[in-house]
Amino acid sequence: VQLVESGGGSVQVGGSLRISCTVSRHTYNRGCLGWFRQSPGEEREGVAAIDTVGNKKYADSVKGRFSISKDNAKNTLYLQMDRLKPDDTAMYYCAAGPPPCTGGSLLMSAYNNWGQGTQVTVS
Repeated sequence: VQLVESGGGSVQVGGSLRISCTVSRHTYNRGCLGWFRQSPGEEREGVAAIDTVGNKKYADSVKGRFSISKDNAKNTLYLQMDRLKPDDTAMYYCAAGPPPCTGGSLLMSAYNNWGQGTQVTVS
């Protein structure tokens, strides 16, 4: 299983950024997918998740600003981040886990495969 994130970087407050995660085909087709983030000294937290049929779930802190999506032809998961705030600064990780995950899950325990992370800095 391989998950590879890309697209992180530095952005100004109020700006936008889209990060991507390429997932191995078997995991992409079967699994639950999600985005997590972790700031220094903080616990990793769930940001957005999508289940096998496209239902989505978001953390309250990002609702209305972030959007999770996936491209089945490319086995790629995306996180579109708009109206970014300094508090969004973190390492962002994509994750994959086995079904069931009806509605998506923001719990780390639902996932057993993780990417290496991509840094997002908002200032």
